Amino acid sequence: MNNVNYNPDVLNMLSNLSSDEVFTPPELVNEMLDLLPSALWSNPDATFLDPFSKSGVFLREIAKRLMKGMENVFPDKQERINHIFGIQLYGIAITELTALLSRRSVYGSKTANGKYSFCETFSIEQGNISFDRIEHTWENGKCKYCNASQEVYDREDTLETHAYQFIHTNNPKEIINMKFDVIIGNPPYQLSDGGAQASAIPLYHKFVLQAKKMNPEFITMIIPSRWFAGGRGLDSFRDEMIKDKRLKELHDFLQASECFPGVEIKGGVCYFLWDKNYQGDCTVVTHENGKIVSKMERPLKEAECDVFIRYNEAIPILRKVKSFKEQTVDKIISAQRPFGLRTFFQGSTTETKNSIKVYANKNIGYIERDEVIQNIEWVDKHKVIVPRAIGSGDSKADLIKPLYAEPRSCCTETYVVFGPFDSKKEAMNMISYIKTKFFHFMVTLQKNTMMAPKSVYSFVPMQDLNKSWSDEDLYKKYKLTDEEITFIESMIRPME
Repeated sequence: MNNVNYNPDVLNMLSNLSSDEVFTPPELVNEMLDLLPSALWSNPDATFLDPFSKSGVFLREIAKRLMKGMENVFPDKQERINHIFGIQLYGIAITELTALLSRRSVYGSKTANGKYSFCETFSIEQGNISFDRIEHTWENGKCKYCNASQEVYDREDTLETHAYQFIHTNNPKEIINMKFDVIIGNPPYQLSDGGAQASAIPLYHKFVLQAKKMNPEFITMIIPSRWFAGGRGLDSFRDEMIKDKRLKELHDFLQASECFPGVEIKGGVCYFLWDKNYQGDCTVVTHENGKIVSKMERPLKEAECDVFIRYNEAIPILRKVKSFKEQTVDKIISAQRPFGLRTFFQGSTTETKNSIKVYANKNIGYIERDEVIQNIEWVDKHKVIVPRAIGSGDSKADLIKPLYAEPRSCCTETYVVFGPFDSKKEAMNMISYIKTKFFHFMVTLQKNTMMAPKSVYSFVPMQDLNKSWSDEDLYKKYKLTDEEITFIESMIRPME
C-alpha cells in the first residue's frame, strides 16, 4: 500500500467460516444500525443481543455508537465502558472459536475478565458473550428443532455439531432471561442435509422466528432473499413475513456480493427492520451495482399473491395483468416427474418399431410404452417441455429454452410438461409465447433461484394458442406504458 498509515479493519479481512456462516463487513453492519432510532445510542437502559455472534462486529459497532452517545450520561470514560459492556451488550456465539473471536473483538481480550479487557467489572471469562455446546435432539433420524440429519451430525465431541443454541429450544428466554430492546445479527443460513449435489436445509428463518418470541422492540437481520418466493421449508415463514405489518423497512440486494464480497448466495440477500410498535406498509429499497435503484412504500403482500414481489416497478404491471382475470399457465404444467421417470433415467440408444422417444438429461433415448409410469395418455399428444432447472435465478442471465415434444414421446423429471395440446400448431404457438420477454418477466416475479417448478409460472397469464405471440402483441394487449416496457426489457436478457 502506498499509504503507510493504512490500518485495515481486521473484521474486513476475515475469511468466512463457510458459505452458510458468512462474516459481516463493518460497513454493512453500520448500514443496518442506521435503521434503528438514534435515541437508542444515548439511552443507558437500552439492551442489545446478537444471538449468533461470529466476529462480534455487531456488538463492537453498537459499542462505538453508545460510547459516543452517552458521553453526557457517563462523562468518565471507564465508567461508560463498564456500563455499556457490562449491562447493555450481549451475545451468543455459534461456536467456541467465534466466542473467542467475538470477545477479542468486543472486549479487547479473548477472556472478558482478562488483564487487557476494556471492561473492569466481569468476574467470568465469558462476560456477556456466551457459548455452550448444544447437542441435537434426535427424533426419527432428524433433529426436532433444526431438522438436521442424525446420520450427518451425530458426531464425536471433538467435531462441531452445528446445533445452534438460539434455535434449539422452544423458549429462547431460557438462554438469557431478560428483555432486549434490539436483537440484531447475521444468522447461519443453511445446513447440509447429506443429500446429493450439496443439498441443504434453510435455517435462517428459524432465527428470525425465535427472535420474535423474545418480544424485543426491534429486530434487524440480514438473511438470504430466497424466502420471498418460499420453497423448501420456507412457505409458512414467507406467509408470516409478508403479512406482518411490523416489518417497517426492507433492503433487497439482487447480488449478495454487494454485501459480502466474493460470496455467491443464489437469489441475493436482504436486511430488514422489524418494529414491534409499527403497523403499516413497508419501505422496500432495491440495491443494484452499488446504488439504490428503487424505493417504494407498499404492502409486502400484494392482493391475491402468496409471494413477495421484490421489484417495486413490477407492481403496476402485475396489477394490469391480473385485472384480465385470465387462467394462468401453471394450470397446464405438469407436476414433478411428469411420466414417473427419474432424472438419471436414460432409456435405450436403440429405437424399435414400437418404442417411444424419451427426452432425458442431456440425452435422447428410447423406451417401450409400458415403461411409462404415469400420464401415459400424454404420450401421443403434442407437448412442450421446459427444463425444471434454469440458470441461477438471475433474470438478466437466465433463458427459458422450450422444446417441442412430438407424439410418441415423453420425458424424465429433468423437464416439466406444458400441455398436452391437440395440434402441433398450438404447441408451437405456446413456444412463441414462452420465448417472449413478457413471459420471462412474469416468471421472474416468482423465481429467484435456479429451480423452476410449475409454481413459478402462476403469474403468467394463458393466451389464445390459435395464434403466435410477440412482445409487441402482449405489450399492446395489457396496455403497458413505455416506462413499464422499458423496465421489462431491462430485466430480461436478450432473446435468442
